[in-house]
Amino acid sequence: MNIHKIATHLNQLKDKTETGFDFDCTPIDGDIDVLQVEIVGREEIPIFLSISDNQILCIAYLWGEDEVKAELKANMMEAMLEINVPMPLSAFAKVEDKYVVFGALSINSSLDDIELEIVTLSDNSLEVISEMDTYLK
Repeated sequence: MNIHKIATHLNQLKDKTETGFDFDCTPIDGDIDVLQVEIVGREEIPIFLSISDNQILCIAYLWGEDEVKAELKANMMEAMLEINVPMPLSAFAKVEDKYVVFGALSINSSLDDIELEIVTLSDNSLEVISEMDTYLK
């Protein structure tokens, strides 16, 4: 499995998708190849997918540290911990100064499973941003 195979699959789905969404995928070459996946109509929160020897990792960047109301940061962190378990197929993390939500899959996952993970992560990202709005500037 590689990001180009995933990109080709998602870009060609159109109305044959299991999830009902259209995708726009852009490979980003680098030390670690990354696939930027935009769900048409949800371009504001792209999903970044990378593949290692152990897993397929999908990440959505939510907001930066500078966007958090300092006096509410502890409350926000507690709220994130509380919703972390019931949030399907995703978890919170922090990458440098950015809060993210991520999901990981087996490198043996099917293309349909990867599509479902991307859509679920996008759904969760939108829901989290809505839920956490009171903690952000």
